[in-house]
Amino acid sequence: MARALKDAGVDAIFSYAGRTESPVAQPLPTRVGGFGGVAGLLAWLRDQQITHVVDATHPFAAQMSQNAVTACAAIGVALIALERPAWLPQAGDSWLCVPDVAAAVVALPETPSRVFLAIGRQHLAPFATRPQHQYLLRWVDAPTDELPLPHAQVVIARGPFTVEGDRALLQEHRITHVVAKNSGGAGAAAKLEAARSLGLPVILINRPKVPERRTAATVAQVMAWLGNHCGLHKEAGNTERGV
Repeated sequence: MARALKDAGVDAIFSYAGRTESPVAQPLPTRVGGFGGVAGLLAWLRDQQITHVVDATHPFAAQMSQNAVTACAAIGVALIALERPAWLPQAGDSWLCVPDVAAAVVALPETPSRVFLAIGRQHLAPFATRPQHQYLLRWVDAPTDELPLPHAQVVIARGPFTVEGDRALLQEHRITHVVAKNSGGAGAAAKLEAARSLGLPVILINRPKVPERRTAATVAQVMAWLGNHCGLHKEAGNTERGV
């Protein structure tokens, strides 16, 4: 998305949430950090004279998406969400889809198992109620605090990942169950394909609900909306701003 905006000459700012220590560099001016809720986002949109917002946050960043819908509606800023299509089961998959993290914890077996917990670092604490399991975590940054899980190992790696690499990871750690969020997209799908090839059960957490909004499934669709909505593809020096 950032590259398409840059190549089209759109005056845009890229915003990172600040969850990782060294985020991937983007070809646009970049800000890092939260906005301070709806009020903070409103103030920033006004200060930067933003005319369009592209919500390209992670599908599980529901609070940010909620704030974007509320803030944009309050001041009449056009909003579109670049939303990855959710993963769908294929032949050979052994998926159990659950509504949230709490349900994923309950879905784990009582017998000690080896779990690839591919859900990021924000929702580990609930799994401490299943201390009998060995947990494998894969993060971009090394942990800085003590983990809430008594038996856990962290692998540091940055995606996108390959099916061959994830299959080797699951085999090396003798994984018996995979827990993941249905984030969709190609960059994180390798673990599901690897689990399918090894016949491993997957506990897949459904996406949280977000307010109704205009959505697009591809960067091309977003660019078409920007071009058709308010003519962002104007001559250089006469473009409006999108984020």
